[in-house]
Amino acid sequence: MTINPEGIKAEAQVRERARKRAASLSYSTGFGNEHSSEALAGTLPEGRNNPQRPAHGLYTELLSGTAFTELRPITRRTWLYRIRPSIVHPPFNRIDRGTLLTPPFTEVPVEPRLLFWAPRPAPAAGTDFVSGLWTVGGNGDPALRSGMAIHLYTADTSMTDRVFSNADGELLIVPELGGLLIHTELGLLSVEPGSVALIPRGIKFRVEILGAAGQEDAPAFVRGYVCENFGTPFALPELGLIGATGLANARDFRAPVAAYDDEERPFEVIHKVAGNLWSATYDHSPLDVVAWHGNSVPYVYKLHDFQALGTVSFDHPDPSMLTALTSVTSTPGLPNIDFLIVPSVWSVAENTFRPPWYHRNVSTEWVGVIEEASNPGGYLQGISTLTNMMTSHGMGEPVWEAATQADLVPEKSEGMMVMLETQWPIVVTAQAAQAVGSPDGEVLRSEANLPSNFRY
Repeated sequence: MTINPEGIKAEAQVRERARKRAASLSYSTGFGNEHSSEALAGTLPEGRNNPQRPAHGLYTELLSGTAFTELRPITRRTWLYRIRPSIVHPPFNRIDRGTLLTPPFTEVPVEPRLLFWAPRPAPAAGTDFVSGLWTVGGNGDPALRSGMAIHLYTADTSMTDRVFSNADGELLIVPELGGLLIHTELGLLSVEPGSVALIPRGIKFRVEILGAAGQEDAPAFVRGYVCENFGTPFALPELGLIGATGLANARDFRAPVAAYDDEERPFEVIHKVAGNLWSATYDHSPLDVVAWHGNSVPYVYKLHDFQALGTVSFDHPDPSMLTALTSVTSTPGLPNIDFLIVPSVWSVAENTFRPPWYHRNVSTEWVGVIEEASNPGGYLQGISTLTNMMTSHGMGEPVWEAATQADLVPEKSEGMMVMLETQWPIVVTAQAAQAVGSPDGEVLRSEANLPSNFRY
């Protein structure tokens, strides 16, 4: 697909409007709260959820993100008061999935080695957020509501007349290059590198581009990572002995306020279910919710608000101390997915090898780099890595040598990485297997660079 000069001009205007609108947004705060919002005063009913005649001639609709009978602390649902109910749409037709794929994957075997992917290049002209999703791998099965998938995205075009919804799971969107304005049924979120957005299962949304990055003679593009969670909705982890506060604090998560579209023109709605994509062209915008209340809501969260905890004496705590969100399983302490944040931190440990220890882990680890690390051995911005279960990993010889000889004064490492941990192997897609590289463009042989220093 190509974009003519008029299309480029129109895209620039969309981005400028999006930037101004993002700057004016307000939010409600608190993860897991019972939020409520109305774009027109007096819309929300009092003392009931489903009045006989809702205000302003609206329709009542319930969006249930969990089963009706699940325990109260984990129940997710939101009541919507909208211009048209969601049943008002033409028939859906199945469309090609492109590079947006869904497990189970069987084409590529799980390898016992570290896998690296370079930052994704600029997309073909006319690529929006949905068409720019490129699947790295995953596990489980959305039909069984278990497991996850990892996607990378690139886009140079805003979704002005396309809307997406995902019945397979919630989406954790992590921009790495350029910002996004996300229009959801419940309102708007502005998310830029250094922040993440969480979109619940089934919520319709479209994405406009805020940031600009690219060649001067071509449309600018944005880039980032997406975690698709098929399992239980993300929640804040239990703090245990940490106490009442720390890690990701609930008050730092921001939910949108109601903002509706009342537009009657064609909108393509793409719906993902059981790994397949379906399309229908509505004659109106489905983002027409005038008021809502509930706890199944989108959020935006600033990664730098994460309160990292670590040692003030010796040795490293486990990386689980960096968990911001978790998707739990029926086994206590065994996650479907953990979302970890690795921010800038101070290192003060005495008589300690300060880089991460050499390690083999029963969990699988995926890493994405938002801000390039300042410390030796840090990865470049935009890279992503995968270490499947029980695969050895750790620092190469130059970092080992420097760390073992360093003067252990307090020092601060700058940078920002995010990590996903899952109890199952992540099977990569055929397209991702063909794109595997190395962090420096050369073959990675860290094991060959660590000689024996044994003496007796």
